[in-house]
Amino acid sequence: MADRGVTGVPRLLVTQAQIARVVAVFYAGVRGHSQLGPVFGAHVTDWPSHEEKIVRFWSNALLSHRGYDGNPMAVHRAAGNVKAEHFAVWLAMFDAALKQELPADLAGAWSVLAHRIGRGLRFGLEPACGSGGVPKL
Repeated sequence: MADRGVTGVPRLLVTQAQIARVVAVFYAGVRGHSQLGPVFGAHVTDWPSHEEKIVRFWSNALLSHRGYDGNPMAVHRAAGNVKAEHFAVWLAMFDAALKQELPADLAGAWSVLAHRIGRGLRFGLEPACGSGGVPKL
């Protein structure tokens, strides 16, 4: 999908090249990771296309580009093998990629947004009730 333009003010002063590098470094680590590798490998058959999609996601989130129109919550729920506990590992690996590829202030700012998104996804995957049927409040 081609970039459909910019709709607003960027959240961070990050470049497309930086976004692409962070995504590439992150997924290189994921593919070899003992816990996350099999989770992603069960669904991702075309890594270059997946990484391009995630670059569009972050370009939308960080730069207000309109090139991504997916629904991450629906995708993660439908996967069936993505669990709430995977997000702590995911975020630690993502933070490591950010720190490796970006200046500290930029890495930190992007990490804050990634953790907010991760919390939302994790919350959306957690069961609504405990084993006794009582809602977790």
